[in-house]
Amino acid sequence: METKSARLTILIDPVKKQAFDELCASQDLTPSQVIRQLIRQYLDDHHIDYATKVKKRTPQDDRASAEK
Repeated sequence: METKSARLTILIDPVKKQAFDELCASQDLTPSQVIRQLIRQYLDDHHIDYATKVKKRTPQDDRASAEK
């Protein structure tokens, strides 16, 4: 997990922002949570590693743990 935060400022059409805020609220998520997830997914889609990346467990990982 990240220990420090960096600010990312974007400009967005107010109508899209309102729709985005409403959708996030309907899902009990903050816009920041959704944006962070979108960034993680974008990095994953492009196979970019970064220091705070959490490795996803695979069935092979589970079998290896069970054998120990």
